[in-house]
Amino acid sequence: MHLYHLVQPTPATVPTPASSPDLDFLGIGELLVDFIADEAGARLQDTRRFRRHLGGSPSHIAVNMARLGGRAALIARVGDDPFGRFLRAELERQGVITRGVITDPASATSLVFIARSATTPEFMAVRGADARLQRADILPELIDRARIIHASTFALASPSAREAIHHAFRMARDRGKLISLDPNYSPQLWPDRDEALRTLAQLYPLVTLTKPSLDDAQRLFGPNLSPQAYLARFHDLGAEVVVLSMGASGVLISPTDADPIHIPAHALPVVDATGAGDAFWAGFLTARLEGKSWRLCGLLGRAAAELKLQRVGPLSNDVDREALWERALADVELT
Repeated sequence: MHLYHLVQPTPATVPTPASSPDLDFLGIGELLVDFIADEAGARLQDTRRFRRHLGGSPSHIAVNMARLGGRAALIARVGDDPFGRFLRAELERQGVITRGVITDPASATSLVFIARSATTPEFMAVRGADARLQRADILPELIDRARIIHASTFALASPSAREAIHHAFRMARDRGKLISLDPNYSPQLWPDRDEALRTLAQLYPLVTLTKPSLDDAQRLFGPNLSPQAYLARFHDLGAEVVVLSMGASGVLISPTDADPIHIPAHALPVVDATGAGDAFWAGFLTARLEGKSWRLCGLLGRAAAELKLQRVGPLSNDVDREALWERALADVELT
């Protein structure tokens, strides 16, 4: 018998609205082309060759969740150009619903150039259409259909996208959705940290789940705080469940009504860290939609992130959900 079948779902805690949703995940925000360096460890200024990939945290999670058997959609903007057409075609090829992806004739598709690194990579963003997301782009139909609504702080750096995402989160909260926010704050994109914190203070009371990395937490709240202090900062802003990823130190999962849960990291070789957090999100959210405990969510998230760390780009096309559960539970003592 597979280990996956030995751990039965706990009662689902994902709110279910009156109408039955047919989408597992709706990502809102940045959709862009990632140009990831071929040369591992080189600075951007020294990199000679890049490879083109689907980019943007919401799109990475959507693709990863689709590969794990879920139904995912995006609300975003791309330019009326070859890169925009590449992104739309790639999403559709991966099974992601693109009804909410708008082609903006007035702006080019956004691009990000990324160094290959085993840690948080150096990047340079050339923003265009993604930053022009507007409130009118938010389709109530897609909010109604989705079980999880997700956005990231990358998108919040744009005032118009900020308004659109706030509107979407209020709509989702009114409909009883699970709302997740990635606080991937970057001073390079959003130099006014105080404005970023004010924005997060407005959004977090609407948010169910947030998954900062230790780097994210340090950029928002300053260095030299303990992991527990960073968890408290996010809870103070209003987040119900905080999942702090700490690289080689593992992950802390902190619900408001329970003590933090530690998921240790496994030592393994790293090919590329870009998108590892998004892979973790996909595994974590997939497990939560199955009604799993926070600890089991963390274990599936870790397993998904480990697979991602061993390749460039998102999870592979042939990732198997049951095999991923077996990997997640391989070192768990079942009683």
